[in-house]
Amino acid sequence: MNGPQPLPILVGLRFAIGLGAWLVPRASGRAFGLDPRRNPQVPYVGRLFGARDVALGAGVMASEGEARALWLRLGFACDVADAAAGLAAGSRGYLGPVSTALVTGAAAGAAALGVAAMRADGTR
Repeated sequence: MNGPQPLPILVGLRFAIGLGAWLVPRASGRAFGLDPRRNPQVPYVGRLFGARDVALGAGVMASEGEARALWLRLGFACDVADAAAGLAAGSRGYLGPVSTALVTGAAAGAAALGVAAMRADGTR
């Protein structure tokens, strides 16, 4: 098969974003339009998110067959929930329009990449 493979891209993004959120949570938060100075909880919540994303990536890497399919489904469910949380936060005014678009778009993109990875991996 030619072209980029969705599974390694998905895992790589999970590690990059997850480690970034854990190691430099203020900078990662700012990249998504969050303001850690006005909201000092951003680093804590960012690290929770980062640990989850690294765990999801590691689970996919360390598994195969039905176990990998389960990890991919779990990641997809988290990404859909993240997108819904972004929309809810934007509609309730917790996030501004730019931040809403950034967090929701990133989560929706990850969900789409997860679907592509499941298809490429033969997950149903």
